[in-house]
Amino acid sequence: METKIICSMCKSENIKKDGKRKTENRGLIQRYKCLECNKRFVLDDGFFRMRNSSLKITQSVDLFYRGASTRGVQGHLAMFFPHNASNVSVYNWVVKYSKMISKFTNKLKLKVGEEAQTDEIEYHRRKNHKKHSREGTEKNFFIDNVDTETRFILSAEYMKTRSIRDIKTVMIKIKDRTDNQIKIMTTDGLRAYPRVIKKVFGYNNKIGKFNVIHNRVVSIKDEGNFNHLIERLHNNARARTKVMRGFHGSISSANAIMKGFEIYYNFINLHQAIKCCPYELATDFKLTDNNKWLELIQLSKGAI
Repeated sequence: METKIICSMCKSENIKKDGKRKTENRGLIQRYKCLECNKRFVLDDGFFRMRNSSLKITQSVDLFYRGASTRGVQGHLAMFFPHNASNVSVYNWVVKYSKMISKFTNKLKLKVGEEAQTDEIEYHRRKNHKKHSREGTEKNFFIDNVDTETRFILSAEYMKTRSIRDIKTVMIKIKDRTDNQIKIMTTDGLRAYPRVIKKVFGYNNKIGKFNVIHNRVVSIKDEGNFNHLIERLHNNARARTKVMRGFHGSISSANAIMKGFEIYYNFINLHQAIKCCPYELATDFKLTDNNKWLELIQLSKGAI
């Protein structure tokens, strides 16, 4: 994919190459000069001013979402890269690039089936990141939704509570991304769901029904109605977060980590049931590079 080079100062396209900048760990980086304003600059490829190579950073993010702890990733890096990074650096990379990529992927329009399943996972987050803090823990929720046909996570947010307002935030994003494709919304017996579905998807007063069918599953004993698809997704999420021993610190960082999990699930990991990544069925979007994290970061930077 060819990148159009524009001067960051005057936006001119009258550019020429002007030598290379030598870095300690990222090799030689091409430098450019604007022939209009004489400004010299390098392109921001998503790793601008990063002290480590794009390969090392994307490898670390991928290892993290495949189940390694930040210290486990640090140990792996020490074996293969002369200039190692701390576990804090690994954590910062995960948060930074999860936020960056999600801004791009959230704008993609989706082609999905008629049924979506919504549920939530309960987490206990330590209020302070310090190990011996006396602030205690707080009960939070990861509210998510998955399309039953493509297995694509339509919307997911790590929330402080599972109030009507929080669930409504997730539902609005589902409707924005899928337009009128969803015909059936399957949930558990939480009382907030009927009110939220009515507000977001609408209610037909003439026939006295929701504009989407609300399939409310109160018990797993309801034959044929168990939400096994989203429960399977939750098993994957719990397997990943179990290694972390819970979340520590702010809601924002916890949400960023779960955004990264959403990206990994939708765009990186091969889904066993559908034999491909969910995004391949749910979008017209294509990734051609073997390093999908790198390609997503570069596309995300170009979209901002």
